[in-house]
Order: sequence, then C-alpha cells, then structure tokens
Amino acid sequence: MIRKALIGFVAIVWFSAVQAQPAPQNSGADLIVFNAKIFTGNRAQPEATALAVKDGRIYSVGPDEAILALKNPSTKVIDAHSRRVVPGIVDAHIHVLNDLAFNYNVRWDGVPTLRQALTMLREQARRTPEGQWVKVIGGWSPYQFKENRFPTLDELHEAVPNHPAIVQYAYNQAFLNKQAMTALGVGTDRFPKLDGVEIEKDGRGNPTGVVHGYTWLFLALEAMVPQPSFDEQVSSLAYSVHGLNRFGVTSIIDNGGRWPYPEAQARVSVLARDNRLNVRMPFVDLQLGDGGPVNMVDLELEAITKTAPISPGQNLYPALAHGHEYRGAGEVLSGEVHDHENFDRPAVVIEPDTMRRFVEEDVKKLVERRIPFRMHISYNENISPFLDALEKVNETIPLGGLRWSLEHAETISPQNIARVKKLGGGIALDGKMALHADGFIKTYGREKALETPRLRMLVDSGIPLAMTTDAFRAATYNPWVGISWMVTGKSVSGSEALAKDNRLTRAEALRLFTIGGAWFMNAEAEIGAIAPGYLADFAVLDRDYFAVPEDQIKSVSSVLTVMNGKVVFGGQDYRNLSPELPAILPAWSPVKYFGSYYGEK
Repeated sequence: MIRKALIGFVAIVWFSAVQAQPAPQNSGADLIVFNAKIFTGNRAQPEATALAVKDGRIYSVGPDEAILALKNPSTKVIDAHSRRVVPGIVDAHIHVLNDLAFNYNVRWDGVPTLRQALTMLREQARRTPEGQWVKVIGGWSPYQFKENRFPTLDELHEAVPNHPAIVQYAYNQAFLNKQAMTALGVGTDRFPKLDGVEIEKDGRGNPTGVVHGYTWLFLALEAMVPQPSFDEQVSSLAYSVHGLNRFGVTSIIDNGGRWPYPEAQARVSVLARDNRLNVRMPFVDLQLGDGGPVNMVDLELEAITKTAPISPGQNLYPALAHGHEYRGAGEVLSGEVHDHENFDRPAVVIEPDTMRRFVEEDVKKLVERRIPFRMHISYNENISPFLDALEKVNETIPLGGLRWSLEHAETISPQNIARVKKLGGGIALDGKMALHADGFIKTYGREKALETPRLRMLVDSGIPLAMTTDAFRAATYNPWVGISWMVTGKSVSGSEALAKDNRLTRAEALRLFTIGGAWFMNAEAEIGAIAPGYLADFAVLDRDYFAVPEDQIKSVSSVLTVMNGKVVFGGQDYRNLSPELPAILPAWSPVKYFGSYYGEK
C-alpha cells in the first residue's frame, strides 16, 4: 500500500514538472516555401505546393494550408508565386578545384555570338594589368555561336594586341597570339613535348599560333602562365560556387585536378571556416605527381595513409552533411591508360594488355583496401579490357558493394552496360555532346552521334546512372544545357545529335541530375528528392521546366537556391535574400565585369 502511494506521488510530481515546463522555443518550421509547383522526385508524392524545412532537412511536404500551419513567429516564409520548384541539382562529375584560377578567366559559356565574345576579350585587354594574360579556358564551343566557327588568329591579335592571350577550346586546341607564343616558347625546346601535340605552321614553316593536343598539354600550359595567389584561389572558389548556385546546383563531386589532396583542401577549409561553403562538395582525388611517369594509385595510397590520413566517407567539414567528404580515387588512375575525349580526333585506343595489367596490378590495390574509385574511360574499345580485368579481380577479391564507376563512357556497348551492372558499378555520363556533337559528327558520322551515348538503354537498364557537366574546361558548368540536349536531342548549334528513340522525358533527364547523382555521393537516401527527412536542397526556377517550349530548356536558371535549409542564391524578386559575396580578387577579374555566365551581368 505504501509502495503504491509512493509511486502515485512520484508520478504526480513528474507530471506537474512537465506541465510547468515552457513549450520548446524551436517548435515549428525554420523555413516554408508555398504557392509553388513542386516536382518532388519522390514517386510516393510526386507533386505538392508547399514545403517546410527544419534543422537543414525537409520537415513536411504538402498543400499550402497544411504546411503554413507549421509556421511559428520566427519562421521565414517565402511565396514562390506559382514558380516551379525542383530538388537541388547534383553535379556528380565536375572540376571546381582544378579551376582555382577561375577569376582570371573570361567565361564564354553561353555567349551567343563570336562577335560578342571577341568584344569581351577587347574590353578585358584594356583592364588587364601588365604582366597578366587574357585567357579563355574552356566551357564554350564554336558551335554555340551564330557564326558557327572558331575565332581567327587575326581577330585574336586585334582584340588583344598588348598582352599574351590564349583561347582554349575544351582539351582539344588553343589559339595563341604572338605574345603568348613567345612566352610559352612555341617552336622552341621550352614548349611541352607531349604525345599528340600538333603545332600548325604556315607556308614558311613558322608556327601560326594554333596548337592541338590532349589533356596533358593544356594542363602543362596552364602551369606556365601567371598563377593566382592563395587568396585569389579562395575567391575563385567562392565565385565558381556562386555560379553553380545560380543554376540550382547544391551538391557536386569534385573529380580532381592540378591541386591534389591535401593541398586543394586548404582552400575549401577557408570557405568552410567562414560558413561560406555554399555547396556540398565531396571529392575524389587524383595524384599527378611532379611530372614524368608516376604510379598514381601508389601516390594516392600514400596521400591518404601517410601524408594526411583520411578514410572513405570521412567529412572534413562535418558541420555540413556531405560537406567535403573523401569519396575515393579518380577520375584519372593512370596516365598510361587515359583515353582523353577529343572528339575532333579519332578515339585514343589503349593497348588491351596494358589496360588489363593496370587493373590487375593497380586497381586491385584499391579494391583490396576498399577504396572507392572512378575510372575515366570514354571509348568502348577501352572499356572492354578494363572490365575483363576487373571481372578477374572480382573472382578473388569480391567488389562486394564497393562503389566504383566508369566516367564518360560515351560509346559503351549494350554488352558492357550489362557487365558494369553485374559488377555493381555505376556510370557517370556527361553533357559534352551538347556542346561538341558537331565535331563528333565530323569525326565519326551522324549515325554514330545519334546513339552516343546510349541514353535510353542506360536509363532502362536500371544501372546507377548520373548525367554530369565535366566542367569547367571540357564543357560548360550549366547543367541545363545538358538537360536540354537529353530532352530535345539537339546540340547547341541546333543540329540533331540524339535519335528520337534515344531521348529522355523531362522528368528522366532531371532525375539524372538529382537522385542519379546522389548515388555517387552514397547519399541517395537523403539527397535528390524533396521529401520528409531529405536534406533541404532545392531550387525555385525562373520558368517552368516542365511546361516551357523545348528551345527554352537550355535557358532555365534559378531565382532562389536553398542548400541545407539556407538561401545560397537569390535573383529577381528574391535578390535581397542572396548572401553577399566578398569583394572579388583580383580587382581586375573578368568575372567582376562579365559574370561567370552570359547574361549574369
């Protein structure tokens, strides 16, 4: 009896204490967006008109009335004005950390005429200080111009008469004025001597200023021009991320470049420290070494086990989910078997035994240590021996859920698609054909182009699949250009580049840039959809992607981009919500005057 009374007394005291406690101050949503046309990417609830965010995650999705009931006095409420809302874009293969000189470059991305592009060079030449170059480094195509051609050397000399100037087209060729030819030593022993380099010459045997080559040539040339300071590199990173946010990009996977781990990460850490890392940025690492032949896999293992130990999935910025996670090795694992992607030239076919030996000796090391890897292979002729050897490795050291992928895989065959799927791999395609299909057609023919890549077959196969940009040099960083190509089948010139039965619906194309990319982050359970529990990454678009005429898809951009529940970009009537960027460095940066994409300024 006494025991029962004691229990009753304790219960009354506990209940009274609970009743006396004030209501939690953080109940309700942090952010609500309503009056929207939401494409959720969630098949269980495909559409909605409102969403609520709490602590960086989607809290609830539904009709306006139900979601608005979740607000409290401190909730930020945003009226979408019937605009289309989509999950944040995931670019699973991009090279942001390879472009730490971003602010030094004139961006021709999206510029509609060559005349206008040359005017940009002319204006930039007048403000560029002595000792610096005027540069255009990738992201454009001659086929985007109304004139449908490259600039001439006379036009380049006229536009930039008093500074060295380089105009680089993808990793295919570059146009140099006389000052640049002198500075780089074109025609002398100072100019890089690499396989595949071709220097155009006039009738007298003198270099004209047009050079052709592959990736390694253009990386070497970039190292021979004035380099940005550390602070300028951080500024370049901030402004390139801002450019991505403008198109609704909220997550990327950096795929390596000139600055390897852990050197490149020092720049990212500055943005993270200042709470200015406005994109989730997992990374894979490639180790080029200091020049000359190296074993890139061995260098990678040394970097992650000795130089700066890190494990797959480890987040260097844990305050942000998937903020800066190590996602393995790639995309280049060996210079010897790198097949490039210069569509102006025939395919680079690697000797099959060389490819098999590389996999059996070096990729095997990654599999043994459970290091995820991503392998650049463009052409089916090289994919076949790679898979031959990987299947052999799998017999003795099972891949067993290890995430690995082929990058690009433009000409992969139906048989090899099935083999990749059986081995549990993924394929990260890219939108280079949107920009360069016309060159591909000249080299391989239109019939081949229409099935490159096999989009419909790849989607229907159920293989883990993403579309990416491979920016900032091989192609533009605007994902909507690639989305337009997948849906319309047309390249930037307007020419037919995909067969009608090889195109995707608008929903399918968008999925490849959202939930498709999330697989490569090992985050498909929380990124790529607008659904309760998912990370609060989404974009309010400037036009309705699902309703506009097809020829407008490539012009889609974001007017409000939210990452982790916070606004990272605002335009038009949301401009006052956009975070303020620090002053750009250097002060003469072309990005300051032209923006990072046509139409931004």
